[in-house]
Amino acid sequence: MSKRVRKGDDDEAKIDMTPMLDVTFIMLIFFIVTASFTKETGLDLSGSKNNEQPPPNSKNVAIVIDITNDGVVMLEGRDIDPKSVEANVQRLRAENPEAGVVVRAGAGAQSQVMVTVIDQARKAGVGNVTVSERN
Repeated sequence: MSKRVRKGDDDEAKIDMTPMLDVTFIMLIFFIVTASFTKETGLDLSGSKNNEQPPPNSKNVAIVIDITNDGVVMLEGRDIDPKSVEANVQRLRAENPEAGVVVRAGAGAQSQVMVTVIDQARKAGVGNVTVSERN
Protein backbone atom coordinates (compact mmCIF):
# COMPACT_ATOMS: atom_id res chain seq x y z
CA MET A 1 0.00 0.00 0.00
CA SER A 2 1.11 3.38 -0.76
CA LYS A 3 1.39 5.78 1.99
CA ARG A 4 -0.07 9.18 1.42
CA VAL A 5 2.14 11.97 2.35
CA ARG A 6 0.23 14.64 4.08
CA LYS A 7 1.38 18.14 3.51
CA GLY A 8 2.08 20.18 6.58
CA ASP A 9 0.45 23.35 7.81
CA ASP A 10 2.99 25.41 5.86
CA ASP A 11 1.24 24.68 2.58
CA GLU A 12 -2.22 25.85 3.67
CA ALA A 13 -3.89 28.55 1.59
CA LYS A 14 -2.78 32.01 2.58
CA ILE A 15 -4.46 35.27 1.70
CA ASP A 16 -2.19 37.81 0.08
CA MET A 17 -3.13 41.27 1.42
CA THR A 18 -0.87 43.24 -0.92
CA PRO A 19 -3.40 43.81 -3.75
CA MET A 20 -6.07 44.90 -1.28
CA LEU A 21 -3.67 47.42 0.30
CA ASP A 22 -2.70 48.70 -3.15
CA VAL A 23 -6.34 49.29 -4.08
CA THR A 24 -7.00 50.97 -0.72
CA PHE A 25 -4.10 53.40 -1.17
CA ILE A 26 -5.12 54.19 -4.75
CA MET A 27 -8.68 54.96 -3.60
CA LEU A 28 -7.33 57.13 -0.79
CA ILE A 29 -5.17 59.12 -3.21
CA PHE A 30 -8.13 59.48 -5.60
CA PHE A 31 -10.42 60.89 -2.87
CA ILE A 32 -7.76 63.28 -1.58
CA VAL A 33 -7.10 64.66 -5.06
CA THR A 34 -10.80 64.89 -5.88
CA ALA A 35 -11.66 66.64 -2.61
CA SER A 36 -9.05 69.33 -3.18
CA PHE A 37 -10.68 70.37 -6.48
CA THR A 38 -14.25 70.78 -5.23
CA LYS A 39 -15.33 74.33 -4.52
CA GLU A 40 -18.44 74.88 -2.46
CA THR A 41 -20.39 78.08 -2.83
CA GLY A 42 -22.61 79.56 -0.20
CA LEU A 43 -24.02 82.73 1.23
CA ASP A 44 -22.34 84.70 3.95
CA LEU A 45 -25.19 85.67 6.24
CA SER A 46 -23.08 86.72 9.21
CA GLY A 47 -23.74 90.42 8.57
CA SER A 48 -21.26 93.12 9.49
CA LYS A 49 -21.85 95.17 12.63
CA ASN A 50 -19.41 97.84 11.43
CA ASN A 51 -21.50 100.85 10.38
CA GLU A 52 -18.54 103.23 9.96
CA GLN A 53 -18.28 102.70 6.22
CA PRO A 54 -18.61 105.74 3.99
CA PRO A 55 -21.89 106.10 2.11
CA PRO A 56 -21.92 104.70 -1.43
CA ASN A 57 -21.54 106.98 -4.44
CA SER A 58 -24.76 108.71 -5.39
CA LYS A 59 -24.11 107.68 -9.03
CA ASN A 60 -24.23 103.98 -8.19
CA VAL A 61 -27.62 103.75 -6.53
CA ALA A 62 -28.43 100.24 -5.41
CA ILE A 63 -31.55 98.36 -6.36
CA VAL A 64 -33.11 97.45 -3.00
CA ILE A 65 -35.35 94.40 -2.77
CA ASP A 66 -37.17 93.95 0.55
CA ILE A 67 -38.44 90.60 1.86
CA THR A 68 -40.85 90.83 4.78
CA ASN A 69 -41.23 88.26 7.53
CA ASP A 70 -44.37 87.04 5.74
CA GLY A 71 -42.39 86.26 2.57
CA VAL A 72 -43.69 89.25 0.58
CA VAL A 73 -41.12 90.58 -1.93
CA MET A 74 -41.18 94.35 -2.43
CA LEU A 75 -39.37 96.45 -5.02
CA GLU A 76 -39.75 100.22 -5.20
CA GLY A 77 -42.60 100.11 -2.67
CA ARG A 78 -44.76 97.60 -4.56
CA ASP A 79 -45.30 93.90 -4.05
CA ILE A 80 -43.87 91.64 -6.75
CA ASP A 81 -43.68 87.92 -7.39
CA PRO A 82 -40.28 86.41 -6.46
CA LYS A 83 -40.03 84.89 -9.95
CA SER A 84 -40.41 88.32 -11.62
CA VAL A 85 -37.34 89.76 -9.89
CA GLU A 86 -35.15 89.02 -12.91
CA ALA A 87 -37.26 91.12 -15.30
CA ASN A 88 -37.57 93.99 -12.81
CA VAL A 89 -33.83 94.06 -12.10
CA GLN A 90 -33.04 93.99 -15.84
CA ARG A 91 -35.37 96.96 -16.35
CA LEU A 92 -33.78 98.96 -13.52
CA ARG A 93 -30.25 98.06 -14.65
CA ALA A 94 -31.08 99.30 -18.15
CA GLU A 95 -31.58 102.73 -16.57
CA ASN A 96 -28.45 102.46 -14.38
CA PRO A 97 -26.02 99.70 -15.54
CA GLU A 98 -23.67 100.17 -12.59
CA ALA A 99 -26.37 99.64 -9.96
CA GLY A 100 -25.91 96.74 -7.56
CA VAL A 101 -28.61 94.74 -5.83
CA VAL A 102 -29.23 94.73 -2.10
CA VAL A 103 -31.63 92.15 -0.68
CA ARG A 104 -32.97 93.22 2.71
CA ALA A 105 -34.66 90.31 4.45
CA GLY A 106 -36.55 90.35 7.72
CA ALA A 107 -35.33 88.16 10.56
CA GLY A 108 -38.27 85.80 10.09
CA ALA A 109 -38.15 85.70 6.28
CA GLN A 110 -38.17 82.28 4.67
CA SER A 111 -34.80 81.28 3.30
CA GLN A 112 -36.35 79.73 0.18
CA VAL A 113 -37.84 83.09 -0.84
CA MET A 114 -34.51 84.81 -0.20
CA VAL A 115 -32.60 82.24 -2.28
CA THR A 116 -35.13 82.57 -5.12
CA VAL A 117 -34.74 86.37 -5.12
CA ILE A 118 -30.92 86.15 -5.09
CA ASP A 119 -30.94 83.59 -7.93
CA GLN A 120 -33.27 85.77 -9.99
CA ALA A 121 -31.04 88.82 -9.44
CA ARG A 122 -27.97 86.86 -10.54
CA LYS A 123 -29.83 85.67 -13.66
CA ALA A 124 -30.42 89.34 -14.47
CA GLY A 125 -26.67 89.81 -14.77
CA VAL A 126 -25.82 91.21 -11.35
CA GLY A 127 -22.43 89.88 -10.32
CA ASN A 128 -22.56 90.65 -6.62
CA VAL A 129 -25.79 90.55 -4.64
CA THR A 130 -25.54 91.97 -1.13
CA VAL A 131 -27.71 90.55 1.66
CA SER A 132 -28.60 92.62 4.72
CA GLU A 133 -31.07 92.44 7.58
CA ARG A 134 -34.25 94.44 7.33
CA ASN A 135 -35.12 96.55 10.36
